[in-house]
Amino acid sequence: MSSSSRDSFSTLTPPPLDWKFSQVFGETTPGEDLQDVDVVSSIGFEKSGDYLAVGDRGGRVVIFQAKHGKHTPNSFLNRNELERLDCAFTTHPEYQYKTEFQSHEPEFDYLKSMEIEEKINRVKWCSTSNGSLFILSTNDKTIKLWKVREKKVKKVRDMEHHSVVCSENDLLGEGSFMSELDKPPTTNGYNLDWAEKIAKDTLSSQEVQTKITHTEEATRANCRKVYAHAHDFNINSISNNSDGETFISSDDLRINLWNLEISDQCFNIIDMKPSNMEDLTEVITVAEFHPIHCNLLAYSSSRGFTRLVDMRQSAICDHSARILQDAECRGSKSFFTELIASISDMKFTYDGQHILTRDYMNLKLWDMRMDSSPVAVFKIHEHLRPKLSDLYNDDSIFDKFECCISGDGLHFATGSYRFA
Repeated sequence: MSSSSRDSFSTLTPPPLDWKFSQVFGETTPGEDLQDVDVVSSIGFEKSGDYLAVGDRGGRVVIFQAKHGKHTPNSFLNRNELERLDCAFTTHPEYQYKTEFQSHEPEFDYLKSMEIEEKINRVKWCSTSNGSLFILSTNDKTIKLWKVREKKVKKVRDMEHHSVVCSENDLLGEGSFMSELDKPPTTNGYNLDWAEKIAKDTLSSQEVQTKITHTEEATRANCRKVYAHAHDFNINSISNNSDGETFISSDDLRINLWNLEISDQCFNIIDMKPSNMEDLTEVITVAEFHPIHCNLLAYSSSRGFTRLVDMRQSAICDHSARILQDAECRGSKSFFTELIASISDMKFTYDGQHILTRDYMNLKLWDMRMDSSPVAVFKIHEHLRPKLSDLYNDDSIFDKFECCISGDGLHFATGSYRFA
């Protein structure tokens, strides 16, 4: 290999990742107790990366904005190189606080005699063509559509008394000392001097108002739609469709299809509830629309299956177009096999060719054209396998971990435990 070829290859090779804190939001001061309502429960980046939405257990959604808008890429790299490099920008994005709003409040279901907490389970940005910011947020039962926009707000300083402005009593007093001969009549019987004073004082008052009034830019969030009363079980995921008009919401047994403009009805496309609940063998854990094809979606289950569905085949998508299942999971099973096989999160890559799934032990990358086994397995908690019994006793084995994919599709991230 020539030196020029080696140099060209080295420019396309992504540099090693250097993990470090770039920003910290909401850091507590020494001696301050952490409140449960302030714990982050969901986060979501807007597609361009210019906005970040954070939901917490208190039902609030906080929005951050990149300080310098869209980031400037390196000018000496071509498009193919930028798509391959994860560090295509000259500086790390830096975000600043934009606004926050109370998305959900605690409620009480009188029919089932149960409390509905305000914790935000998911936040999803909606794609729009006019540059407006729309975001979906959900707790266990209710989904809301919010519009975030800039609004000009008038600010008025303290008004100072102006000597030119006269009261009505002053004008009446001055007019009472004028003789009848000095008062040229007007057509409506009023004195011309009175009319001139009124006009002059009105103009003076308007000038004062103009000087003390100014406008400021403020960000406001308005609730546009409320999608409620469609789930008997807790909502575990929501996903926007690539058509920009619909989205899905899923709970343990059902997946509903919504139109963003229609909040009082939805269409049930998947129903896994058996006639006898004792026959229930699995539940839905997460559902996701395909990023490109609006007719395709995938959902995962507690048994470790990921099912691909084509909505063009039938209105009720009971039959899967393809089932992704690891062949290794079909072998010998133990008491903990099904517990650790449950898929807690799933993501499509941006090109729609691969699916990333996360169970308790592993992070798996699947090719949609090969359903027998994943193309790559990243062992996250293999060192915990001898301790599964202890993890079961303290319920840690039921912890849920999410996953995400970088914009170029070359890097994945997921969660784990913090070890001292």
